[in-house]
Amino acid sequence: MRVLITASTWEVLMGLVPEDLAIARSDEPEARSDARWRERAAAATPDRVADRWPALAPVPRAVQWLEIQRDLGRSPRTVEAYSRSLVDYLAWCDRAGVEVETAGRAEIAGYLRDLRERPGRHGADVISLSSGTGLSNATLQLRVTVVRLFYDFLVEEQVRERNPVVRGYRSADGRAGRRGLVARLDPLPWIPTDAQWRAILEIAAGEGLRNRLMLALAYDAALRREELCLLGTDDLDPAHRTITIRAETTNSKRGRVVPYSTVAGELLAGYLRHRRTITTARGALFVSESPRNRGQGVSAWTWSKVVRSIALRAGVLSFSTHTLRHLCLTDLARSGWELHQIAALAGHRSTDTTQRYIHLSGRDLAERLQSGMTQIHQARVAQLGEVLA
Repeated sequence: MRVLITASTWEVLMGLVPEDLAIARSDEPEARSDARWRERAAAATPDRVADRWPALAPVPRAVQWLEIQRDLGRSPRTVEAYSRSLVDYLAWCDRAGVEVETAGRAEIAGYLRDLRERPGRHGADVISLSSGTGLSNATLQLRVTVVRLFYDFLVEEQVRERNPVVRGYRSADGRAGRRGLVARLDPLPWIPTDAQWRAILEIAAGEGLRNRLMLALAYDAALRREELCLLGTDDLDPAHRTITIRAETTNSKRGRVVPYSTVAGELLAGYLRHRRTITTARGALFVSESPRNRGQGVSAWTWSKVVRSIALRAGVLSFSTHTLRHLCLTDLARSGWELHQIAALAGHRSTDTTQRYIHLSGRDLAERLQSGMTQIHQARVAQLGEVLA
């Protein structure tokens, strides 16, 4: 079902909200959210790894490996995810009486069995559809990948000769290869139906000007959460209605210039006037209006809470900050954009990632079906002419 956004679709986000609603609805807890977000990021820095994760202390090489990840430029959230996975593995080794640095394939298989048999964190009866177990396929992949990377490090440091974790691979043509310990699933992104999208917009219409603009730009330019929250005033080019996405704010570390719609442009003009009543300083485009941290940049954590609140009130629980990006790229595929054009807008390193949105849109199948039906119809008409004429 096509959910292409037009100017008329955005009417509920413009002109329907009284001026006294210009302050974002989520600003009351915003100071606490920002503080918590900064604390979580700081706690994952290398000089705090051992303090944050005391369970790693008995294995100094684990702490050393995590510090190296930070020094290599991994984000604090990545280091934290690696730390959490490694703590989980070390805890299992302790329970099973396994020596971490000498574990073999049998021990790795035992750890994987333990992962598969674990209940979901929301209850023993909760089963993830992607894996058939309590943990999702993505979580299983993460746990095994971190263990494999850690043993790669031990091999490089000549602590052991071989990595006990089997590495999966696939040939360039996709016809040959070896499956890893956990089968990798590649589900299509979720996007809302027309009715769900309308419900989201109706709730979003009650948000402040800042949140409405963030919603519009996230869709228009297919922005990731961090890309949106880290936009600066100098990144805007209103004359050409474009935004510069700086390389340091992206996952792929590749900068790009993306356009935005006239609707988002009108919202932006109104927000810039409103922003000047909060702060005249250059820097973060989207700033907090909370008395506690007024004028400071909005964190990714705060934006997630805003979107989650909208999803709950709209009754569309699957809606998230990344849904806007998925929806935009799918709509572009439905509209006939070429693969490389969509990849350029999205900032994808590989078109393999972009291809998911082509599949989700059903464009290739629809075109092939239409072409096939046309040929069949022409053949039928020719037969009628031969027999009946």
